[in-house]
Amino acid sequence: MVEAGEIGGAAVFALALAAALAAASSLGAVDFRHPLAVGGGAGLEWDGVVPWLIGVLGGGDSSGAGGVSVGVAAWYEAWVRVRGRVIAPTLQVAVWVCMVMSVMLVVEATFNSVVSLGVKAIGWRPEWRFKWEPLAGDDEEKGSGEYPMVMVQIPMYNELEVYKLSIGAACELNWPKDKLIVQVLDDSTDPFIKNLVELECESWASKGVNIKYVIRSSRKGFKAGALKKGMECDYAKQCEYIAIFDADFQPEPDFLLRTVPFLMHNPDVALVQARWAFVNDTTSLLTRVQKMFFDYHFKVEQEAGSATFAFFSFNGTAGVWRTTAINEAGGWKDRTTVEDMDLAVRASLNGWKFIYVGDIRVKSELPSTYGAYCRQQFRWACGGANLFRKIAMDVLVAKDISLLKKFYMLYSFFLVRRVVAPMVACVLYNIIVPLSVMIPELFIPIWGVAYIPMALLIITTIRNPRNLHIMPFWILFESVMTVLRMRAALTGLLELSGFNKWTVTKKIGSSVEDTQVPLLPKTRKRLRDRINFPEIGFSVFLIFCASYNLIFHGKTSYYFNLYLQGLAFLLLGFNFTGNFACCQ
Repeated sequence: MVEAGEIGGAAVFALALAAALAAASSLGAVDFRHPLAVGGGAGLEWDGVVPWLIGVLGGGDSSGAGGVSVGVAAWYEAWVRVRGRVIAPTLQVAVWVCMVMSVMLVVEATFNSVVSLGVKAIGWRPEWRFKWEPLAGDDEEKGSGEYPMVMVQIPMYNELEVYKLSIGAACELNWPKDKLIVQVLDDSTDPFIKNLVELECESWASKGVNIKYVIRSSRKGFKAGALKKGMECDYAKQCEYIAIFDADFQPEPDFLLRTVPFLMHNPDVALVQARWAFVNDTTSLLTRVQKMFFDYHFKVEQEAGSATFAFFSFNGTAGVWRTTAINEAGGWKDRTTVEDMDLAVRASLNGWKFIYVGDIRVKSELPSTYGAYCRQQFRWACGGANLFRKIAMDVLVAKDISLLKKFYMLYSFFLVRRVVAPMVACVLYNIIVPLSVMIPELFIPIWGVAYIPMALLIITTIRNPRNLHIMPFWILFESVMTVLRMRAALTGLLELSGFNKWTVTKKIGSSVEDTQVPLLPKTRKRLRDRINFPEIGFSVFLIFCASYNLIFHGKTSYYFNLYLQGLAFLLLGFNFTGNFACCQ
């Protein structure tokens, strides 16, 4: 059955599409009559300079072919023919494909932003749609009869710097002690760290906390395997709800009191997701631009999905699940590197609804190095695209969700966000536009390289006004990240080598004050681990194209943007992240 929220979401999406088409028409942007290959005067700036240089180098006069070597002239004429008849038409097709994908992207972003702004404007809260009542006056000491059994799962892997943070925060949650189980799922391979985690669990157990320390003989399935193992314990089967926190997450004491009532009073709700907050978001320029990325994700994408279709991706942590929903969906699976998204999609296909509560924030840590952030983003982008490949048919044949929700999941959630966004951003702005300065026959509509990026910039900025001063850095940083995300998306879609590789994001414990915890000895990194050669290579390509455009100035002037992009690639190639820590 189609719900009011879904109908509203579909209406807003249709309005966003209509607005985009109307704007394109009024600007004269919708015009596909331009031929695939354009010759003649458009490229005289380039085609006139090259023969002149050949003539000078060949010892002839600068006006014609009299002094041009026959062999060199033949090679140049062959290049012009190949360029005009093969390369330019091929790239022109790619341009129009990118234009279509750009329109898809801007319509999707407009839809999400309009919903998000509407939610903020009217002061919409999840309580308007879903019932919420406090438990026993929010005082667990008055009695535990009304409180359900809750288990808190904390998966970790060699988390030396942060293991105390999550365990301590979970053990201090305001909830009756006889109705709370804290389960530490330790997959650590270092005996020293494993011993420290076990001692920490014993310390809290001596204080009366019902805490369980669980280990496995192998890391099969990684995080999904650990969570699955934890669900198989006998005491876990007695728990109605499961809260999950990664090792660096520190929930506030009232976290369960604010989230569990949504699940108790709404039997069709499977998940309550809180927002992430960060303890190190001002450490460097790298963490500042990461915060912008996550702010947009939570303020816009998660909020829009929750308010319209009651569906969004579980963020893997800082959420509470209904145990029944997990079991009905088939439990945790390790077929992709986004086990959280996988479970969320499968649960939604069974008719379960999700609630995002942006007012509840859980402190966590952002990756502090460029390499760690890249590994995290690669895992997420690759896993999302791979899940699209594996679950698209299940979405199509699902019987417990409406057609509108199916469209939203397949088109908006998967196709546009997991495939189109990384592809078009990389191919158009990092490959086609730079190459166009050397191929005068190539036509790129101004609305595709100016109006659409500007619209996306405004849409992103409107929900992050406080970050306006670092927006230029964010644009350049995202330009670099598009290359990695496109490679990750292709790896996941095509299941290339490494598509199911799991790498844990390293934490440094930014808020740890206990100086008595010994740190592991640092190992000396090799040159290839300290310098990112793909980024260096891309910077050389972009700077070369910018210089060509500056010297042989034709009908386009992209050199300023290309120089900035090249500089961004170069800086990140040397791991400069805005905290004066190069080659760290």
